[in-house]
Order: sequence, then C-alpha cells, then structure tokens
Amino acid sequence: MNLFADIPQDLPEELFSEVFKNESLRIERIVSQGHSSDPDFWYEQDEHEWVIVLQGEAELEYADGAVKRLQSGDYVLIPATCKHRVKSSSVEPKCIWLALFFKGDLNG
Repeated sequence: MNLFADIPQDLPEELFSEVFKNESLRIERIVSQGHSSDPDFWYEQDEHEWVIVLQGEAELEYADGAVKRLQSGDYVLIPATCKHRVKSSSVEPKCIWLALFFKGDLNG
C-alpha cells in the first residue's frame, strides 16, 4: 500500500482511510483539500493523537485559541480530551496527514 495512492482528484469531503487497527493502536490516512472543521465543531476524543503532515500544510486550532501551523514533515501530539479542530488545509497540494491514535499514559 502507498499513502499517496488512490486519492480522488476532487474531494467534496475529507477522505479518511484506516491503515491499521488493533486494540491499542489505530492509524489513519486523512486527505484534506481546503477543508476545515465546522466553526462550532471540536474534536475531543478519548485517545491521544500523534499526527504528521506528509504533504501540503494545515492549521490546527485549540479551544484555548492557540493555532499550530503544520507544513510537510511537521508533527504534533494531541493529548486525549484536548479540544482541537482543523482551522485550514491546503488545496494544492492536497494536505495528506498520517494520524496515530492510542491510549495510555503519555509519561511512560
């Protein structure tokens, strides 16, 4: 499998593809093309999320107002229950993310 394969030319909605899943880890490829979260929507999952932008760029916004700009190669760890949303994502090139979701203690 190739993370850059099977991506439609136009994406009316973000594309979520499960790459791997077991009881302790879930890996998703996410493809955005100018997408952003609805203004009233916040992600607040029970899992920690480590995400890297493989192509393109995006901005993550946190509930406290902080904004994190991510470009190709940039990654961030979002602790479980941390409210966040996609503020923006590039149209060209499409923004390709790889997200790892996991549970457990972040301190080791």
